[in-house]
Amino acid sequence: MSNVKALPLIETAEQGGVAPCCPPLTERPMTAGEAEVAARMFKALGDPVRLRLFSAVASHEGGEACVCDISDVGVSQPTVSHHLKKLKEAGLLTSERRGTWVYYRVEPSVLAAMGRILVSASAAA
Repeated sequence: MSNVKALPLIETAEQGGVAPCCPPLTERPMTAGEAEVAARMFKALGDPVRLRLFSAVASHEGGEACVCDISDVGVSQPTVSHHLKKLKEAGLLTSERRGTWVYYRVEPSVLAAMGRILVSASAAA
């Protein structure tokens, strides 16, 4: 059983959407909890195969990809499944089984959250 938590997102009225759990790095020092959540997210993307899989899903037509369409990343299918599981555990991907295939999706709010953490205060203004 895994005790990994997904990246928490919260609704914000002023932005009309979702905001990340963590502030931009240039806004203020992160709390220990915020740093833990951000580190979990970036650690999952720290592996080149995971980054390629995440990019393949994010850039796939329609915003979702069947595992059969993204498994050509130079590793075996069980290894692809392992890396996709790690991306899901980090809250970066969601999945849905349709028949014998699993379809993966990157929620736009996750991409926004990742971008917001890295944006500088001057660029956001």
